[in-house]
Amino acid sequence: MTDGAHIEPLGSHNYLIKLWQDDDAVEIRVRATPDVVARISGGGGDADEERIVEDTIAYLLERQRADELPPQLDLDDIAATYDDYIDSLHGHRKA
Repeated sequence: MTDGAHIEPLGSHNYLIKLWQDDDAVEIRVRATPDVVARISGGGGDADEERIVEDTIAYLLERQRADELPPQLDLDDIAATYDDYIDSLHGHRKA
C-alpha cells in the first residue's frame, strides 16, 4: 500500500482514501469505473479493484501532492487527463 495511505471500500466501486500530507489528513473519494478497471486488468474478470485504486493513488502521488488532488476522483477522469495512465498501470499489473 502507498506509504501513509488508508483505503476503505465503500461499496458500489467507491473507495475512501485517507492520506497524510505533512501533519494534515487528506480524504479523497475514488470511483473505480468498471470499464477502466477492466482496461487496466486486461479484461480479466478477476481484477483486484482495490489494488488498482491503490496503484492509481501511487501513480497520482508521483505527479502531485496529496493536498493538490481533488476531493473526488473517477478513474474515467484520470484516464482522460493522463495519456499514459492506462498503459502505466496495465504494465505495472503485469510486472
